[in-house]
Amino acid sequence: MIIRILGEGQYDVSDDALPRLNELDAQVEAAVEAGDVEAFATALGALLVGVRTAGVAHPADSLDESDLILPPDDATIDEVRELLGGDGLIPG
Repeated sequence: MIIRILGEGQYDVSDDALPRLNELDAQVEAAVEAGDVEAFATALGALLVGVRTAGVAHPADSLDESDLILPPDDATIDEVRELLGGDGLIPG
């Protein structure tokens, strides 16, 4: 799976990493629903670190389409609220 972090680049992430990323995504979603800005910032940061850690940088010159697009570190809670679907940022 190719996951793009806006403003940063793409990462190749194995399907084995998705359960943990879904746990982190659930924390982002819960913080957004609660309107807890501090918990949101912590959870989003953890999710992005999780992608960076589990993934391998996708070649920058590649034109491959991303399977998922995540907001950048500095995204606001309101920006992410607009991006959330029924399955969070990472479906599954």
